[in-house]
Amino acid sequence: MTYVVTESCIQCKYTDCVDVCPVDAFREGANFLVIDPDECIDCTLCVAECPVEAIFAEDDVPAGQEHFTPLNAELAKLWKPIIERKDALPEADEWAKVESKFDKLQR
Repeated sequence: MTYVVTESCIQCKYTDCVDVCPVDAFREGANFLVIDPDECIDCTLCVAECPVEAIFAEDDVPAGQEHFTPLNAELAKLWKPIIERKDALPEADEWAKVESKFDKLQR
C-alpha cells in the first residue's frame, strides 16, 4: 500500500509533508504534489503534517477521489522530486477552503 495526495492539495501545495518524508517520495507540479508509489514506504509521517488533510492511505482515499491513486502514479513519472520544504502557493489559505478544484490541476 502507498499513500496518495488528493484534491485538497490543488492550488495550495503546502510542503510540510516533504520535510518528514524519509525517502523523498514527493514529486512537484506547478500547483499540486504527488507521491511516487514506487518510492513510498508507507511510513505515514506525511499524513499528520498536511494542513489540508490531503494525504490518505491508498485504501482510505475518500469516495469520489479514487482517481487520484492512478493520477499520483502517472504524474510521479513526469514530475521532479521535491526534497526541501518551500512556501505554499500565495493564495493557499483561500484555496484550502475550496472543495471542488480538480479542474484547476496543472499537469
